Amino acid sequence: MKLLRYGDVGSEKPAILDDNGIVRDLSGVVPDIGGIHLDDATIERIRMTDLTRLPELPRGGRIGACVSTPTNFIAVGLNYADHAEESGMAIPAEPILFSKAPNCIVGPNDDVVAPAGSAKLDWEIELALVIGKKAHNVQNSDAMSHVAGFCICNDISERAWQIEGTGQWLKGKSAPTFGPLGPWLVTRDEIGDVGNLPMELKVDGKTMQSGSTKTMIFDVPYLVSYISKFIELIPGDVITTGTPPGVGMGKKPPVYLKSGATMELAIVGLGTQRQIVRAAGNKGTG
Repeated sequence: MKLLRYGDVGSEKPAILDDNGIVRDLSGVVPDIGGIHLDDATIERIRMTDLTRLPELPRGGRIGACVSTPTNFIAVGLNYADHAEESGMAIPAEPILFSKAPNCIVGPNDDVVAPAGSAKLDWEIELALVIGKKAHNVQNSDAMSHVAGFCICNDISERAWQIEGTGQWLKGKSAPTFGPLGPWLVTRDEIGDVGNLPMELKVDGKTMQSGSTKTMIFDVPYLVSYISKFIELIPGDVITTGTPPGVGMGKKPPVYLKSGATMELAIVGLGTQRQIVRAAGNKGTG
């Protein structure tokens, strides 16, 4: 199933995309897409619903982030062998973890705001997963049962803040709008082989990233199991799993986003995103 949240900022309705591409209102079935409403029983209740009886939502409306108010937004650094190579860094012996502020999450087509003082704004297409069942010290073999579904994340980064001075990934990854998520949360039964998903990111029509989840160093079950050793993951938490090569920082010379630039992202089976970069203070969407 393809679950989504549809409507203006702060007024999103839970929704589902039916087989005919019609967005239908799930408000009568579930209060929202997130938190305790991502457990297997609720997902099954949605699956058993006769979608033809649900109201159609107007075409052309805003798509919000596909999951509401996660408690944790956890990211994995250098998780693609080819990205580690372009960064000139050794393949890590274990996952590199950092956090993004949960309130940086926005809709998949909302504007990305270059914050005041930003000089090196960068893109990263990533496969993200959303936790559906509490996970603490789970085994690798059981990890996928704790995942509700998958979506696209653009892990927007301000490289100067991330790397220069005192560094710290958290401060370079967490500004408002630095976490476009969606368009859909695709339930785990529908995604197929999560370890072999082609992915692509374009900037102003030029392909910058073209890769696949098959070059991940640590796969999804391992990441869920590993992270759950240190953090109790709860329903609605988001884990974004790393990026393939082609980020702006890795170009020779480096290329960074400017106001007015357009990013287009796609992962097979997970839909597409499109964001326009705007400077802080300029009115835009989202």
